[in-house]
Amino acid sequence: MENTISILCVDDEQDMEMLITQKFRRNIRNKEYSFIFAQNGVQALEQLEKNPEVSLILSDINMPEMDGLTFLSKLKERKNAELKTIMVSAYGDMDNIRTAMNRGAFDFITKPINMEDMELTITKTLEEINQYKTFQKDRDKLVSIQKDLIIAYDIQQSMLPKTFPAFPDRTDFDLHGLVQPAKSVGGDLYDYFLIDEDHLFFMVGDVSDKGISAALFMAITKSLINTNISSEKNPNMVEEIMKINKALSANNTSMMFVTIFVCVLNLKTGEVNYVDGGHERPLILREGKKVEVFEKITGLPICVDADFPYKQYQFNIQPGDSIILYSDGLEDAKNPAGECRTIQPSIEILESLEPNQKPEQINALLLKEVNNYIDTADQFDDITILTVNYYG
Repeated sequence: MENTISILCVDDEQDMEMLITQKFRRNIRNKEYSFIFAQNGVQALEQLEKNPEVSLILSDINMPEMDGLTFLSKLKERKNAELKTIMVSAYGDMDNIRTAMNRGAFDFITKPINMEDMELTITKTLEEINQYKTFQKDRDKLVSIQKDLIIAYDIQQSMLPKTFPAFPDRTDFDLHGLVQPAKSVGGDLYDYFLIDEDHLFFMVGDVSDKGISAALFMAITKSLINTNISSEKNPNMVEEIMKINKALSANNTSMMFVTIFVCVLNLKTGEVNYVDGGHERPLILREGKKVEVFEKITGLPICVDADFPYKQYQFNIQPGDSIILYSDGLEDAKNPAGECRTIQPSIEILESLEPNQKPEQINALLLKEVNNYIDTADQFDDITILTVNYYG
């Protein structure tokens, strides 16, 4: 039986088997316990090879061929922390009992054996074994979760552009992006690429879930966006986003969704065409240090409605302006008191910048401030920032 506990009894006295089977007859009949018997340490080791399911050992100390103390030493070599041993010794034989405990015995009982005491000792030892097994299962789960988080982090990071400056030969714009993952890895993403010499695509997104599933969903989303939009010379962003939405919505049994803000910047005119999928409002840093919290028309996140009719809108920037896209981890971060940061500190930082700050410097200042705000509190969400400087 799967739930039957196997106990190995090691004793050279002939009547021990009879005493135990009589005392625990009800447990044996109900298939709670199954007893295996050996007369010395040598036989006990052989029985363990034949019966690896043994959880508990009752062993005498004084036996022929291999005594209980030598048997304990052999057990220790097996390094099986789940296997517990109760030693049986003559009353007052403290030297052997002390040696047995030093060699790894869990408990002991003395002869002449009080069968009630034996039953209580067996019950207590089995409870310890069960607690250890539960601890091991919980530990294994935590290890598995940690491995998943590492995999999720690797997936997330491998999909993000990391080479900066991204376009060292271009003088008409510069950009920089970063993601600081939370302890529980989420699915933030950013991307950018030149559609042609005059049009720059850039975007930020945030998957609703966390962990490896969010990282995989993020990777799929990014791949679809990159493949669909970068393959077109003059992409119709609405059409492409609707195709991506429909593809991701199909068989979305996990019910995840992703917010996005995607832009195409005309590098000659400063015109920005964008599609918004329920994402955070961008910040526009004008050349005169005035920050605009962009008043946008919000659409639904991707995967909420497979047939949602996304629309394209536009705004203009001038040479010297910067666009800052970010995920909600920037404004929703909480300090140790549980207070939400909001976007206002980011606005104040941007308006206090020295002239001609590079995108990487801007992102570093914003990230430093939010990390100082979080301080010792847990970062519960990814923080993503993508800054584009337009020079015209």
